Amino acid sequence: MMPHRRISSLRKAVLAVTALFPFVGCGAAYATDCNQDIGALTKKRQDIIDQLNQLATKGGKKQLDPVASCPKLRALVAIEHELVTYLTKNKEWCAVPDEALQNISASTGKSGKVADQACKIAAQMKKAQEQQAKGALNVPQQKLPAGPL
Repeated sequence: MMPHRRISSLRKAVLAVTALFPFVGCGAAYATDCNQDIGALTKKRQDIIDQLNQLATKGGKKQLDPVASCPKLRALVAIEHELVTYLTKNKEWCAVPDEALQNISASTGKSGKVADQACKIAAQMKKAQEQQAKGALNVPQQKLPAGPL
């Protein structure tokens, strides 16, 4: 399960990436391309974070359900990885500050750990449910004693 403060750290990472926009600059055409590309990736990332926030507040809890959040966390890690790859590849072209790249890389690492943990717990929960269902179907029937009492 993921604590509420983890979501706050995701928000901080979004702010760090969003802070990239004023620094992107190698000419008007390049800056526009960089801003559009980074903006599109950041929007996808934020959409997933918003979905995770909705899951976290569902039912009044401040924790995520591992089963429901696992696929979304995996999607978050994938989009963050895509963003890091883009920023690394276009670091000079888009004038990406080292600090911004370090921040999003660190966020990706943290998201990966949370996703791994949530998905591991989700797999354990699924296995337990399957065993429980299987066990309920395979309850041995007790034989009644034979003969006089």
